[in-house]
Amino acid sequence: MSSVDLTVPPLTQLTEDEQMLKEAASDFAETVIKPKVQEMDEAGRLDPDLITQFFEMGLMGIEVPEKYQGGGGSFFMGIVAIEQISRVDASAGVFMDVQNTLVNNAFLRWGSEEQKQQWLPLLANEKVGAYCLSEAGSGSDAFALKTTARKEGDSFILNGSKLWITNAKEAEIFLVFANVNPKAGYKGITAFIVEKNFDGFSVSKKENKLGIRASSTCEVILEDVSVPMENVLGEVGKGYKVAMETLNEGRIGIGAQMIGIAQGAFDASIAYTKERKQFGKSISEFQGVQFQLARMATDIETARLLVYNAARMKAAGQPFLKEAAMAKYYSSEVAESVSSLAVDLFGGYGYVKEYPVEKYYRDSKIGKIYEGTSNMQLQTIAKELLKG
Repeated sequence: MSSVDLTVPPLTQLTEDEQMLKEAASDFAETVIKPKVQEMDEAGRLDPDLITQFFEMGLMGIEVPEKYQGGGGSFFMGIVAIEQISRVDASAGVFMDVQNTLVNNAFLRWGSEEQKQQWLPLLANEKVGAYCLSEAGSGSDAFALKTTARKEGDSFILNGSKLWITNAKEAEIFLVFANVNPKAGYKGITAFIVEKNFDGFSVSKKENKLGIRASSTCEVILEDVSVPMENVLGEVGKGYKVAMETLNEGRIGIGAQMIGIAQGAFDASIAYTKERKQFGKSISEFQGVQFQLARMATDIETARLLVYNAARMKAAGQPFLKEAAMAKYYSSEVAESVSSLAVDLFGGYGYVKEYPVEKYYRDSKIGKIYEGTSNMQLQTIAKELLKG
């Protein structure tokens, strides 16, 4: 009988570097972000000083190599940091998530050496990026986009509008997807690097949202925006590959955000049930409450394993499409169910803004919607299973 290797570390065990970043991100979230959370949520905007501190902490370029003035870390390290920030505030979590898993990753994967040298140091140290794919008529059907790019000399002229763009108010660098040949369908889609100060480019209204309220979500308008040829990211007509492959990585980031929300709601519930007394003892002593806490903890750990597994597979260069979809789908389910249970455990206090769990509940809902709805994740999982 073959021996069993008992030295294999658990999936959630972190390396020394990963643990150091986790602790740094957690401390930053508790000491710097937490005092600002309620005010930012009510104002519907991130504190500008906080944005500067994100860059100073190195949280906006975690995976950017040191030669481009980034942190030189791994994709998994970014996921760990997103989870810790989201445990305190999901708006701050998605702010750094989009920068790391979508914008920076797109440059790292598809950018030329010249583009990397020009843009990555800015993204890692001072300028916020945004990812502009969705439109009013193209959400789940991302390739139905109507924004066009017309070749004119050494430039492309972009016209159209984008909707639901995260970080749009703060961003200075935008990855915009437009079609250079609408008759070719998705094969005409191309990714462009657009700067906020380009003539004809503007950021319109900020949406007034249910949750992640401090995170800006805006419409972006392009009216005869001239973009130089050298600002094409990847190849002309290959924007669909840039979009889909980047979003696969981004979904792991959303998974990290969701387990952060769930963990934050759970931590608040543990503390509250120990303090709250009814019938002469803390409610944590009642078996009914204990069972709910046990289910919450089990669901969170299951979701974390799925997210960490997908992140490890991506970092190792293995196929991870199905695993990313599973992680995003399940973690969003858990974030909503755990935060809802947290509201129940707090009772009347769970329904008021003086306590944190109503915000976790509001913030959790977006997980089933952005970067691919739950139904789209289920479709992806099913296709991958049936292929086998």
